[in-house]
Amino acid sequence: MCWKADTRPLRQTIDAILTQGSGAIASAADVWFFCALAERDPAAVERALVALGDNQCWSEGAIILSHSFSEGLLARMTKDEARARTAFEAARAQQDKIVQAQPDYGPALCVLGLIDAALGRKDLALDEGRRAIALMPLEKDVANGSRVLQYFAITAAWAGEKELALQQLETGLRAPVAALMVSYGYGALKLHPLWDPLRGDPRFEKIVQSLAPKL
Repeated sequence: MCWKADTRPLRQTIDAILTQGSGAIASAADVWFFCALAERDPAAVERALVALGDNQCWSEGAIILSHSFSEGLLARMTKDEARARTAFEAARAQQDKIVQAQPDYGPALCVLGLIDAALGRKDLALDEGRRAIALMPLEKDVANGSRVLQYFAITAAWAGEKELALQQLETGLRAPVAALMVSYGYGALKLHPLWDPLRGDPRFEKIVQSLAPKL
């Protein structure tokens, strides 16, 4: 899916697992959730969330997004802003506890910034994202530093700062490990709703096209 921006092979695998019974998908529910988001299928997203139970919906290295955060994404997909805000507020309360316990841990603060952007707290979100980068620079940890840059790019996009978002995305893509990271792949950038605020921007579309597989 992430190489060719084609969800069909993954969807076929998921459908085959689902025929084995409701419990069979549990170990792959996070992948199902990611695929359903990419396909913009709210019914499948909701089913995947149920299959996940209380488990986190996805993680990329040190970046961990909670079940509540993912409920907020689903609510946004269905245009239910009240439900989205309730979910993101719950996610923020959970994430704030993590940050309070680890105040100098960049990835946790980065996620808090993303949640604050979802809640419309632009200045706070950007401040948290910048501090997260300072706490987890590429020079300190190239893999997780790249992820912090990526999610700060999303935070900036959600906060309406497109130029800043594109700068951070381009910086992250230049990191040595970027080519090995699913989240920086062609399919993720082309399909995932996290990047929707940048869609239609010529510079973003050029970045996405540059990552397309060469025939």
